[in-house]
Amino acid sequence: MSTEKIITLKPGKDQSVLRFHPWVFSGAIAKSTGEPTEGEIVAVKNAEGVLLGEGHFQPSTIQVRMVSFGEKEINDEFLSGRIREAWNRRVSLGFEQDPDTNIYRIVHGEGDDLPGLVIDRYGDTAVVQCHSVGFWLIREKIAQWLVDAAGGAIAHVYDKSEGSLPPKAKVEARNSWLIGEGGMPKGLEYGLKFRVDVVEGQKTGFFIDQRENRRLLEHYAKGREVMNVFCYTGGFSVSALRGGALKVLSVDSSKKAMQRTDENVALNFPEGAPHESLVFDAFELLASEDRKFDLIVLDPPAFAKHTSALTQALRAYRKINARAMELLRPGGILFTFSCSQVVSRDDFRRNVFTAATQTGRRVRILHQLTQPADHPVNIYHPEGEYLKGLVLEVS
Repeated sequence: MSTEKIITLKPGKDQSVLRFHPWVFSGAIAKSTGEPTEGEIVAVKNAEGVLLGEGHFQPSTIQVRMVSFGEKEINDEFLSGRIREAWNRRVSLGFEQDPDTNIYRIVHGEGDDLPGLVIDRYGDTAVVQCHSVGFWLIREKIAQWLVDAAGGAIAHVYDKSEGSLPPKAKVEARNSWLIGEGGMPKGLEYGLKFRVDVVEGQKTGFFIDQRENRRLLEHYAKGREVMNVFCYTGGFSVSALRGGALKVLSVDSSKKAMQRTDENVALNFPEGAPHESLVFDAFELLASEDRKFDLIVLDPPAFAKHTSALTQALRAYRKINARAMELLRPGGILFTFSCSQVVSRDDFRRNVFTAATQTGRRVRILHQLTQPADHPVNIYHPEGEYLKGLVLEVS
């Protein structure tokens, strides 16, 4: 045991930890010894005093994020080994050998046994996002461990944890370069080029988790008129254009996002492309639009980040999906997604079903989509399967 700070669980509350679930909730805790502070490593024991593992302490609903189980101590050697394992996992998946793709996730929190830590790669630049203070306190070490594991493939590391740490975290987090200082990296996704704003963009700069779904959309786009709603920086739009779409309309309420979309379209199609960009509220556009389309993409932000917002979120999903189906020509295709972790796969599918019944259209499921292999789901942490998607044919 590498710490004198101890969390003792209530009788019978050790079952989820014994099943390797990485979250210990405050309601399961009987007492704490040694007055742990936010981000500190604590040992977790059951009511009989048996050591279950170690993790980072956080004074919130999820009070401990388990990083190790059993007798394994959390130290620099252990953590750097986990970073290297995550890197090697991406190498084994073929990302490092693919000259046409240099945008992917290197560390996916619980999916890589590093709960609270996300690292994304954009060319020779990596972006670190800490969702727990425990990892934020050692962010400089994490950056160096990553560079060492990558063997020279990563030259710049940016910490973008200011907006991802818990809202009540008692630390003065400021986004900053940890190693090197890159500009706006140019990333590749199956040969498509994207300028990624790692400093001011959403998340770590790009929505990497939709990579395989964008590639699938490319195969459906030929000869179709496409509308990409909530387009952000135009990933689906660029894929549709390369796939041979007759015309693509990109819609987002952010003027800056739309500028990035136009830049990415121009980067891939310097001689021009049948693309129209529109800065407009997506809900208002869907409500007022009367043009018909052959393919529509709905990739909204997380409507619900907490269970308290679930009912309202489900209502929003129903509304936008029903309206999108109404705007599709017979035989049209709808790519629809939810990235809200609190919205289950069944909840999402049930809401899309309800939307379909409201329209009276005949609807078939062609594909059921999720996140790609660089966003692995720990089988003991099903909450990690946050991205849900359906490809529908609407007659």
